[in-house]
Amino acid sequence: MASLTSTRTPRGAGGTTGKRRSTVPLLLGPFFVLFAFTYLGPILYAFGLSFFRERFDGIGWDGPKKVFAGFDNYTRALGDAEFLQGVGRVLLYGLVYVPLLIAFAALFALLLDSAVTAFRRTWQTILFLPHIVPGLIASIVWLYLYTPGLSPVLDGLEVFGWEIDFLHGATVLFSLVNIAVWGNLGFNVVLIFVALQAIPRSTIEAARLDGASESRIGLRIKLPQVLPAMVVATLFTIIGSLQLFTEPYILQASGNSSVSSTWTPNMLSYTAAFQSNDYHYAATVSVLVAVLAGVLSFTVTKLSNRRALR
Repeated sequence: MASLTSTRTPRGAGGTTGKRRSTVPLLLGPFFVLFAFTYLGPILYAFGLSFFRERFDGIGWDGPKKVFAGFDNYTRALGDAEFLQGVGRVLLYGLVYVPLLIAFAALFALLLDSAVTAFRRTWQTILFLPHIVPGLIASIVWLYLYTPGLSPVLDGLEVFGWEIDFLHGATVLFSLVNIAVWGNLGFNVVLIFVALQAIPRSTIEAARLDGASESRIGLRIKLPQVLPAMVVATLFTIIGSLQLFTEPYILQASGNSSVSSTWTPNMLSYTAAFQSNDYHYAATVSVLVAVLAGVLSFTVTKLSNRRALR
């Protein structure tokens, strides 16, 4: 009898558990509603829109009619030289931008976490400040610094006999990388720095007692333990590089650079939608960019998981 009575549920405990379970949908409901309307909804709508096109019958007095096009828009995009060149540009941009940003973020995070760094909070604030500047404003500021006749930087370089055209040719890609690194470095530094704070201080102190230098501790002890945070930062950076739009758009709108209105896939999508009124093709380009971002993110995740299992 004692064993039977000991397994009985205390009076009121079942009701409390039921109440807790009933409050879960109420708490999570608003998030899922917003997630559906602001994320899933637009993706599904763009995906559906990409399978249609507009057609004019006769002389077009009745306006365009939306007809089912199947995969015609995807065939058009994959054969479009502007789209393929834009994808090539953002991939090259990411090839330069992603490793550079992650390397600098890891370096600054290690410096902030090292024992020899003073005024850590001050340096954290200085590094993070560019991230709170809107990308539009940052692009305009850097455009001013890149424009001959206006930029004090270019005037200073000319004193030493250096003439660099930041807005034309192959240099414009590195100009855009510079803007992005300047704006996004602080966020990634904070992300990696927070992961460094989770490392047991006893492990680091033991390495110091064994005579390890700060650089050796950073490379051999700290970095391997913050690899998951660096992978997350890499994923965010890859997705952001594929969505490149604001910085090249500002350079293109200025009329002083070689950046065209279709320089990136997102710019091509914007031009197709709001200048050519071809929303179906714009949706197709957007879906292809999303698929490319998903494939690259999946690849990075699988590679990092294999590395972690070794």
